[in-house]
Amino acid sequence: MPENTRPRPICAHCDGFPTVAVTTGQTTPDGHRQTITADCPACHGTGHTAPARAYTRVGA
Repeated sequence: MPENTRPRPICAHCDGFPTVAVTTGQTTPDGHRQTITADCPACHGTGHTAPARAYTRVGA
């Protein structure tokens, strides 16, 4: 029997593209462009957000 897992919501800040390569404008000694990677600060590079936590009532 197949397991059905609920899809995790895609991050609204990066739209599912959590890591990008940014050129620094410099070149390496062999002629390639030097790049750095940057992760989405909202999802920490996962591309997904955690679902909202459900509130539970404690006490009467």
